[in-house]
Amino acid sequence: MRHTIVANARAGTVLEAGPVAFRERLRAAFAACGSDAEIRLVPPRDIDDALSLAIEAEGAIPVIAGGDGSINRVLPVLIQAPGPVGILPMGTVNVLGRDLGLYGTLEEQVAALCSGEPIRMDVGRANDRLFHSLSGMGFFSLMAREREQARRRFPFSRAAAFAFAATRSVLFTRPVSVDIAIGGENVSVEADAVLVTVNRFDGAEWRREALDGGIFEVHVLNAGGLYSRSKAALSIVSGSWRNSEHLVSFTGDAVTLRRRDKRRGHVTFDGEVERRGGLQSYSLLPRALHVIAARAKKP
Repeated sequence: MRHTIVANARAGTVLEAGPVAFRERLRAAFAACGSDAEIRLVPPRDIDDALSLAIEAEGAIPVIAGGDGSINRVLPVLIQAPGPVGILPMGTVNVLGRDLGLYGTLEEQVAALCSGEPIRMDVGRANDRLFHSLSGMGFFSLMAREREQARRRFPFSRAAAFAFAATRSVLFTRPVSVDIAIGGENVSVEADAVLVTVNRFDGAEWRREALDGGIFEVHVLNAGGLYSRSKAALSIVSGSWRNSEHLVSFTGDAVTLRRRDKRRGHVTFDGEVERRGGLQSYSLLPRALHVIAARAKKP
């Protein structure tokens, strides 16, 4: 077995370990699973090209290593791959990695990847922008921006960066007014946050039972200021967020969002932030992403 790993040289795991130590540890982890691994550490701007070359090469399984944002940026490459691609989650939150059953130490993640099986999962698209898990505005877009700044302030501690970003986001989020159309319903809300997810998440660890369920879920955190945001944050940590009195959820296979103030605002896609204005039309690409997962099989 052979793997070609394209890793984001700026990923948190790489920065914490150092590139030389990271490369050797990763190579040893694959060797323990009987795989001869070629490891390519590249800056973020070169990941697309490096991954394309790894996918085109024969005889080795291509693997992309990085956080949710790094994986988001290469989605146009990934959905064109003729075969399954491995993912190693090396960011701060790693929503997709956990959903694929890839968590724990680096060695545990590699072992799960090497013993995993190909699956297909849905991908979301907002106008022309792809995302694999989450898209949001309000609190979620501020959190993504604060996290990026915190990573520069605390480059060797992902936990400290996340805590710093979360605290500032709870304190400084401002409500957004949004018109939402989903599942035959049309609602206008003033919300601290609006989150669109590809399929249905649940629990404290935000896992999806199905990655190919063919639906969006929209969560609206009602604007209530610091108190409601703090309670919502606690409910997320405890896993009881679906029972929050401040949260309303909708499901459907297509979504449109329009800011009522008609200004360009920040929207996050898997942690990557863009300024966008006008109508955001969300559609699904069913089973468009072919990846290797270590998820438990359904009975």
